[in-house]
Amino acid sequence: MRFISEQDAIDLINDNDTLAVSSSIGWSVPEVLLAKLEEVYHKTKHPSNLTLSMGIVPGAFNYDNVGGNHLIEKGLVGKLITSHVGSSKKLEKCILNNQFPTYTVPLGVYGKLLRAISAGDMGYLTNIGLNTFADPRVSGCKANSVSDEEIVELVNINGVDQLLYKSFPINICFIKASCVDKSGNVSISDEVIKGEQKELAAATHNSNGIVIIEVNKVVKKIKPSEVAIHKSLVDYVVVAKSDNCYSREYSNYTLSKICRKKNKNFVGNDKLNSRKICARRAFLELECNDVVNLGVGVPEGVAVVAHEEKFLNKLTLSIEMGPLGGIPLGGQAFGASLGAEAIMNSIYTMDLYDGGYLDVAILGLAEVDKIGNVNVSKFNGRIAGPGGFINISQSTKKIIFVGTFTSVSLKENVIDQKLVIEKEGKVKKFKDTVDQITFSAKSAIDNKQEVLYVTERAVFKLTNEGLVLIEIAPGIDLDKDILSQMEFKPLVSDELSLMESKIFSKEPMCVGNELNKLKIIDNIRNSFKIKRKKLFIQKV
Repeated sequence: MRFISEQDAIDLINDNDTLAVSSSIGWSVPEVLLAKLEEVYHKTKHPSNLTLSMGIVPGAFNYDNVGGNHLIEKGLVGKLITSHVGSSKKLEKCILNNQFPTYTVPLGVYGKLLRAISAGDMGYLTNIGLNTFADPRVSGCKANSVSDEEIVELVNINGVDQLLYKSFPINICFIKASCVDKSGNVSISDEVIKGEQKELAAATHNSNGIVIIEVNKVVKKIKPSEVAIHKSLVDYVVVAKSDNCYSREYSNYTLSKICRKKNKNFVGNDKLNSRKICARRAFLELECNDVVNLGVGVPEGVAVVAHEEKFLNKLTLSIEMGPLGGIPLGGQAFGASLGAEAIMNSIYTMDLYDGGYLDVAILGLAEVDKIGNVNVSKFNGRIAGPGGFINISQSTKKIIFVGTFTSVSLKENVIDQKLVIEKEGKVKKFKDTVDQITFSAKSAIDNKQEVLYVTERAVFKLTNEGLVLIEIAPGIDLDKDILSQMEFKPLVSDELSLMESKIFSKEPMCVGNELNKLKIIDNIRNSFKIKRKKLFIQKV
């Protein structure tokens, strides 16, 4: 192991190399090295035509010149392999403009592919991604029109279809860690999440590549139990002279030690709006002791509702980046949790997910088609990528997709516990066909998963016959506000009822005690079934 400068690190990269980078939005990002790479390429046009590999592209919604946005100059990147790029708007624009081929793979697959590379395997064999856009019978992870390489192959073993995601050598990697000792051992103990750092170092080293670690400090000795990457895997270390991590505003907190008391910065009472209505209705599907994954965006609100209903300590909220327990954070801090009880390795967490560990997953939705397929990865002129969505939704017993019924310029209000649409959204989310299949309804039915689609004005259930409308919000007109805003006509349940009125109250629903005792569907929905049916008959 040798200590080198940022410039020396960039000089080690050759044209056409495969560069892998540890990252997860604002966490574990070798920001100083990425900034130096941009600077050097801008001056010299080298290194060029890099194959860039990273799980979740680093970025921040409130900062322009950070993370993946350092990599947008034409000629720098020749190919991108990633799972999610949504936090780096400039890099996303490059993909949309076909500046370089891009392949978006499920996040859990990406991490396990690193394991396969380090083990010298030809690839990672799994059922994750079947019948979605990752399936080569659909698009084989190709994100834009210049992507023509077959990086995933359909194979059949004993009559069972599987996907083989192919290994590739890694020439050099940048890994963000907390500190290194004088012997060269590396610790990630101060990192907010434990991502793919260890697996990335092993994959690069066993590819005969160069492992470069960016740290904040050098210490005399790291305890053996705290060594994440052994010195034998480390080639070079760069001690960052500046500390411009754009998640520093969060990492200044010792997140794992903050208790679950109310904190306005993270879990304050949100005003009653369409997002909170979705979160409340999804919350009513949970049971005591459930292990629940919350997706980014609207699903994050379920944690706020659980806190408000004094039910948070009856659940275990899990994030694919590794935290268990506590309150997941959102935005550029997504992946960390306030008051986490444990912080697991993200790839180990994905192993648990793939094996059916989760009781419930509450995920976002951008588009839904008449079959029940969901798209969150490529829509409305955007390419976000699937992140952990495919792993989570394909392997969880109960899936609840949440989001507003329409989007863009949607304005709604709640008056006297009734939903009022003041201005309809310009974009319909319930479409004849989705732009990309991130969740396969066919696979869900074959796997006997329970699937709900929760919006602020309607709730649908997935059945063998397609989507069935089972609830509508009080104050909503079935034809005008629901059916006319869909590109297809869903089935309507014979027992169609109104959503529970407490969801539309400005005060907490106060259902925590009931949720402790019985299944929510039995104890909440059924207890109001007769009353709601009568109300529905009167209003619709």
